[in-house]
This record gives sequence, structure tokens and C-alpha cells, in this order.
Amino acid sequence: MSDEATHWGIDNDYGVLRDVLLGKPDYYQWVEAGPLIGRTLKNMHKTGVSFDFELAQQQHREMVRIYEEAGVTCHYLESDPVLHRNFFARDSSAMTPWGALICHMQLKCRRADYYTTIKFYQEHDIPIWRYATAGHFEGGDFVILEPGSVLIGYCGERSEQEGAEQVAEFVRAEGWDVEVAPIPALFVHMDGLVVPLDHKLLVACLDALEGWVIDWLRNKGFEFVDVGFAEARDLGVNLVSLGNKKVLSMAGSVKLNQDMRARGYEVYAPDMSMFTLGGGGVHCLCQALRRDSVAV
Repeated sequence: MSDEATHWGIDNDYGVLRDVLLGKPDYYQWVEAGPLIGRTLKNMHKTGVSFDFELAQQQHREMVRIYEEAGVTCHYLESDPVLHRNFFARDSSAMTPWGALICHMQLKCRRADYYTTIKFYQEHDIPIWRYATAGHFEGGDFVILEPGSVLIGYCGERSEQEGAEQVAEFVRAEGWDVEVAPIPALFVHMDGLVVPLDHKLLVACLDALEGWVIDWLRNKGFEFVDVGFAEARDLGVNLVSLGNKKVLSMAGSVKLNQDMRARGYEVYAPDMSMFTLGGGGVHCLCQALRRDSVAV
């Protein structure tokens, strides 16, 4: 087996996905945990939505089935009754070309998620690159746009500017270009606003990004599949590129899914409503561990 085949780490978020880190929602519940689920809880008496544990399990299994049928090897964080939201595997770490960044989460109910995360990496001999220590920082705010370029966000309620700037310096020390940008708290993390789809192509909610951020991305040659504010607010941007023109999206992203299919993408769109209403989409639920390199 080649060194490339055994290498852990990613230099992009759109090459062919080989290994992914997930969790198991064995103890999932809807609790106050930020603006996304907060909106659900505050409006339940009008919308009629309610939490269905069995439906959540079915939806998660369907997501796993799609990964497996696409040839992706799924790995899992250990479930824990106290760390009942650690299955949102995006936020407790961030994978890089140099190993895993261990994050420093702000929510009290997730503050100790680092325990199962570090345990996983150590047990699988996956190198840990750095630890976020200067203020809170969460993996959903670490977006590898392409080899050599990272966009980092912070809203203050989750990642903080101090933590974002520390992580940016870690990346700059490796010779990569980084931009740090504030985002509206409504979107929680940068991966609610920008996610790579393909080479020089981003899924993004342009209405919610600062103009200078859009200019920075355009100057780098990126084009956009624009997602309207309402669809992005419901986590429409929060998809996963599987590589080879295949995308794991969600049923609720109706217009975005149409737009991607019109561009020739094969779009998998399972119902993930128990998770989007509960605070995260399919991108929030995963951490890419290994992708095919796209570096020239």
C-alpha cells in the first residue's frame, strides 16, 4: 500500500473522500445549544415540529449508508451520555494536511467533547497537529478552500476572534494563506456560509458574507453556487462534497440541489430534519479524515 493510501489528513475539502469521522447519536436530544436549535425550540408551539429519537436514528443511518455506498470508510467517536452532542464531529477538531487540530469549544454541554476526540485520534495513530488554546475555536469555522488557502470564521458565541487568529497563525506558519472573518451569529460557523464544492467552486450564501470576503474569494478565482438567505438559514450550505461530481446534501435544500444537478452533479439528498432542526447539517455531522490530494 502506498504512502498516499495510508496518509491521514486533507489538503482540500472537495477531492474524493476516503475516510470520514462521524459520531453515534445514541443520546441525542434537543437542548438549548445556540441560535440554530434555539430558533427551533422557540417556534415549536407554532410550527408543530417535535423531536423524534427513532426518526433521528433512521436519518443518521441513511446518511451512513450513502457514505458507505460511495466507498467512504466511516469511523466513529465514542458515544457518551454526558457528551450527548459529540456526534456533531465537525466542531471538536479540524483535519489539516499536518494532522488534527483539537478545538476548544464554548458551549457548556460540549466543552468536554475534546475527550472522545483526542481518544479517537490517539487510538487510530492519527497525528495531532495543534491545540486551540487562545479563546474558543470550533472546527466548523475552519474551511480549507483549496491547497494553500483557508477561510476562518468566528461569530463570538462559538468561535471567538482570539481563537480564530491563533489558529490562523498556526496555518500561516505552515506557509498557507489565511483570511479571518466575522460572521453573523445566526449561522454559527463559517461552514454555514461557505463550503467547497469543487475546484474553484464554492457553495456560499453571498447575502450573509461581508463584501470584502466575497472580493477576497473572487480575487483568488473562486466562483459561487449562491444559496439564498432563507435556504442558508436552514443549513442549506452545509453539504459535503464526496468528490467525482457527487455531493451529500439534504432534502430541505431544494433550490440548491436543483442548481447542483443542473451543473451535472449527482446529489444525494436525505431527509436530515431531526439534525437541521437540532442545530447541524451533514457537514456539521462529519470530519473528513482523508481525501485524495488535489495539490499540483
